[in-house]
Amino acid sequence: KFVTLKKGFVFTLLLIYKDQRDLLKCNKVLSIFCFYHFCVSAGAGGWSPIISDRYQWLEVDLGERTKITAVATQGRYGSSDWLTSYLLMFSDTGHNWRQYRQEDSIGSFPGNSNADSVVHYKLQQPAIARFIRLIPLDWNPNGRIGLRLETYGCPYTSDVVSFDGGSSGLLYWLTSGLKRTSRDVVTLKFKALRNSGTLLQAEGQEGLSLSLELERGKLLLLLRKGRTSSTEPQRLVSLGSLLDDQHWHHVAVERRGSHLNLTVDKHTERVQIPAEFSHWSIEQLSLGAVQSEVSQKPVTSKKNFNGCLENLLYNGHNLIELAKNKKQQVTISGNVTFSCAEPVSVAVTFTGPESFLQLPGTTMSSSGGVSIGFQFRTWNKKGLLLSFELPQQGGVAWLYLSEARLQLQIHKSGRALLELSAGASLNDGQWHSVELNSRQGRLTITVDKEERDSSQASPSFPVTVENGSQKCRNLFSVFQGCMRLFTVDNQNLDLIKVQEKQLGNYSNLQIDICGIIDRCSPSPCEHGGPCSQSWTVFHCNCSDSGYSGATCHSSVYEQSCEAYKHNGNTSGHFYIDVDGSGPIKPQLVYCNMTEENTWMVIQHNNTELTRLRPFTGVNQYSIHFDYSSEEEQLLAVIKQSEHCEQELSYHCKMSRLLNTPEGSPLSWWFGGPGAGRVQTYWGGAQPGSQQCACGLQGDCVDLQHYCNCDADRMEWTEDSGLLTHKESLPVRSLVLGDIQRPGSEAVYRVGPLQCHGDRNFWNAAFFDKETSYLHFPTFHGELSADISFLFKTMASSGVFLENLGIKDFIRIELSSSTQVVFSFDVGNGPLEVRVESSFPLNDNRWHRVRAERNVKEASLRLDELPVATQEAPADGHFHLQLNSQLFIGGTASRQKGFRGCIRSLQLNGVTLDLEERAKITPGVQPGCPGHCSSYGSLCQNHGRCVERANGFHCDCNLSAYTGVFCQTEVSASFKSGTSVSYTFKEPYEMSRNSSALPSSIYSDMTLRGENVSLSFRTNQSPALLLYVSSYYREYLAVLINKHDKLEVRYKLDSSRDTEVLRSKVRSLANGQLHTVSIRRLTDSVSANSCALPLDPHCSLHIFYLAHFLSPESDDLDADLSRLASLGFTGCLSVVHFNTISPLKEALLRPNSSPVIITGPLAQSNCGSAASANSYSAENTHHLSGEKWRRHLTFNSIRIDSALIGGTKLLYLYLCNIFSRGLVIFV
Repeated sequence: KFVTLKKGFVFTLLLIYKDQRDLLKCNKVLSIFCFYHFCVSAGAGGWSPIISDRYQWLEVDLGERTKITAVATQGRYGSSDWLTSYLLMFSDTGHNWRQYRQEDSIGSFPGNSNADSVVHYKLQQPAIARFIRLIPLDWNPNGRIGLRLETYGCPYTSDVVSFDGGSSGLLYWLTSGLKRTSRDVVTLKFKALRNSGTLLQAEGQEGLSLSLELERGKLLLLLRKGRTSSTEPQRLVSLGSLLDDQHWHHVAVERRGSHLNLTVDKHTERVQIPAEFSHWSIEQLSLGAVQSEVSQKPVTSKKNFNGCLENLLYNGHNLIELAKNKKQQVTISGNVTFSCAEPVSVAVTFTGPESFLQLPGTTMSSSGGVSIGFQFRTWNKKGLLLSFELPQQGGVAWLYLSEARLQLQIHKSGRALLELSAGASLNDGQWHSVELNSRQGRLTITVDKEERDSSQASPSFPVTVENGSQKCRNLFSVFQGCMRLFTVDNQNLDLIKVQEKQLGNYSNLQIDICGIIDRCSPSPCEHGGPCSQSWTVFHCNCSDSGYSGATCHSSVYEQSCEAYKHNGNTSGHFYIDVDGSGPIKPQLVYCNMTEENTWMVIQHNNTELTRLRPFTGVNQYSIHFDYSSEEEQLLAVIKQSEHCEQELSYHCKMSRLLNTPEGSPLSWWFGGPGAGRVQTYWGGAQPGSQQCACGLQGDCVDLQHYCNCDADRMEWTEDSGLLTHKESLPVRSLVLGDIQRPGSEAVYRVGPLQCHGDRNFWNAAFFDKETSYLHFPTFHGELSADISFLFKTMASSGVFLENLGIKDFIRIELSSSTQVVFSFDVGNGPLEVRVESSFPLNDNRWHRVRAERNVKEASLRLDELPVATQEAPADGHFHLQLNSQLFIGGTASRQKGFRGCIRSLQLNGVTLDLEERAKITPGVQPGCPGHCSSYGSLCQNHGRCVERANGFHCDCNLSAYTGVFCQTEVSASFKSGTSVSYTFKEPYEMSRNSSALPSSIYSDMTLRGENVSLSFRTNQSPALLLYVSSYYREYLAVLINKHDKLEVRYKLDSSRDTEVLRSKVRSLANGQLHTVSIRRLTDSVSANSCALPLDPHCSLHIFYLAHFLSPESDDLDADLSRLASLGFTGCLSVVHFNTISPLKEALLRPNSSPVIITGPLAQSNCGSAASANSYSAENTHHLSGEKWRRHLTFNSIRIDSALIGGTKLLYLYLCNIFSRGLVIFV
């Protein structure tokens, strides 16, 4: 055959069958292009146009539609002419070309690097077309465009039917001989000339029907119940986009029971249909036209399909062939043809800022007006569509998009003479028609004529478009999109003449093609993030998804309560994402962080004690429990936790539980995955034992039974315990059977599911050599990959992870002591993302690395440093194709290995079990100790970090605080009559039989310094806050005097006078929280008093002891006696004396031997700076005169005791005091 190119060259197309086997493989050579009859195999010839620019192309007519599977290119023989990149276009008609894209987004193909080598490309998806067009993009800079081309494929046959969108349609009666099977499969191809219409409708018994409908270029699968047209359909799924592009699209619908798969082109969605469809059989299929419910005949409707169907198969039966042969089970209505005639509509694509199309205007018409029409489609909200000059007025008209509305402005001398607007949301990717008419003094713009959206005005000047030498100017944003069907004064403009340079002018246009791409179909946004787009990019809104990143891929939540704890969080409600970037949704749980374990608590709908009474006609009670987490969330939590438990309690009176092991149980429960399996044991016993906890321990109230309740007694008893067998959790439901007898009563409780320990978070391995590594199966992260792990090392470099392909690779490494690098190659050259740290990373502390690569960008995050990103190449994306093993801690070459620990390594939300692999790998050890170096700073207020095999915990024994991080203040509210006494070891206990205390013991017990602290909140003054005494009549007293100031009194030797230290801070009895600290070392005392939050009047005093006076009396100081008699009302917290916390001992261990509590003592949060002022309603009182003296006889104290009261924090060091007791009076 001879093919005439548009540039005037004549080439020979030879159809050659290389081998008969090629026909079966569908890869025979379809065409070889030679120049002057020298073929590729002969080594001569090639195509080379006279002008080498991007407006050249090579077009091949294969004579008929053909299945094309591959192309091969070669440079021009014996020259420096070859292509380095090109585009491939396909068409059925020689118009309306479609660009072939690899991986749905990559448009260009790499070409040759010399004139002789052949570059062969197998198309990922075969193309069905008659015409092929190759468009050169780049070529050898030292030569010209040069090409030899081969195409590969095989013949393609099809049956086609065409519908006109009116009353034409086909109706198939499937009860007339078509074989029914256990599943239904419908496959077809369609080409739509209109963006909406019903392709197919399947009807069965009882008015149940499924239909495939095109709506605004998307294919919908709809379900209807009932035969009336008013029945609102249920949308099962929507798939595809821009399906009205007048190209063929493949559709497959497969029904298996209650599930249905819909495939459009390469994308498949699986949906579940209602149960009544599980035995549903199709009785009739209608195509093309909506059937009348009354006459069962097609009706004219906009819902009717306008276009062509091809190769329509139902369970393997060719329905179009049945129609062509006029079989009796087929009814043909209206204008149905068995060919696919298409209207020629030439579109142009404006790809960027350099794109423009300049068309000639018209001569002045007799009416003095103008009429302009066209259609456009775009994703952009802004862009100039059209402009033309007004020669008579010396002005210019601009027709443009602004915020997705059409705007018309007429300007003259920089002033707007007229403005009109019409339309809305015109950036939806649909074709929109525009008409601009100026006739008889009225100017009208109309958008989408059928929608009747128009705007008009009556300008005082004529609007005309005349031939002229207007230059291209654009004061607005550039338009990126497609246009077609240009008319001027109702005359169609031939854009093919524009392409052939016979009409107008243009630059950087794609002619006879609409290159619009829907980047949001299918959506690249994961986890439900909405997708929006412009012509060049898409955007994912992740704000409400719980995920982050360019595609909402990475979870913003931690995967367990354990992870939240190690971020420094305390108990509270947290969202947990158990599989990270995986498909399981985040769930809200309560994290109970104790000093020993971190519990994840998942509630259900009834965790309270619930009473049951006999009810007439009810022999069994069945109780179902609905959990706050979904099924897959529950199972994932249980699987990843080290331990799970759930309380199961039964309180009974004449209500038996399990009866005996030999008999059938009277009650049981369901537990485990799904609805659960029957369980016949109770809390505290073993699975399958049919016992309760007392039966296992042998202490039931009746030893003949294995449950307390089975004794069937009239008094209340109970069987309670914990269920800890993970395979039986959670409890799904209870069945209680012995509650129907008169007098029977029962109370049950199923507690929340509680789990602790995160197997994934602490899964670690230690690499002690550069040559050691772990290997795992190939990592599959073709389009979306995230990798996260923690590491600690003392080495300055090393590879954490590497996976190789033929050309592709992915690697994360510590390139220096301050830099981590994420590098990869997906076929378009290596890319790197680097994060630089300002501090060394080889500090033997844990550091966290999170890397992600998706279709839009690659990102790398180190600890809490800013995220580093690298955008993906502009021309689409490539799949990451790896084939080697995944190496952890080293490389395949055993070079640049990592020395140190790697922990919690996750790839796309899946944790790699490093410990198990390390157990069988030389040079690698499972686990990695030494967590306090990283997490020890979380232990506050003198709490001590203690190492564990998996983690750490804070020992708060030496702290006045409690809590998981020793962060919780221990506070109590005191009222009159309450006292707490903490007694130090008596000296005579050390030597009961000795008449005198040994000097060595005295020396050991003598304090050369003290550190005392407390906080207080009160409205009382004066008030004694703290009193410490010794056996030798030495003491320390801290008080608020009657002037609301802090005062410290100390007597460091019984033979000396009392020293007094006063603070300058006033108004301490104001109901606010205050802290006081006193420190002493030998003869130096420092006191610090502050209000919380800290105020600018916080004072610090340092005193040096210089003189000591002889004692005057053995009695307690008179002023202290007065204060002691008043007692203390207020709040006291975090009382600390050296290593002893007396208030903490009293509240948390009240039965310990050093603590004596008198009166009511209640733990409170009154010591919190954020707590409400509990004493604001009390009046401050100052006692003096007779009132003061009347209190002397009450609440007196001994001199060997100590008083603590108030809420200031004190640190006190007393010299040469042997401490005997510490007492709190209120």
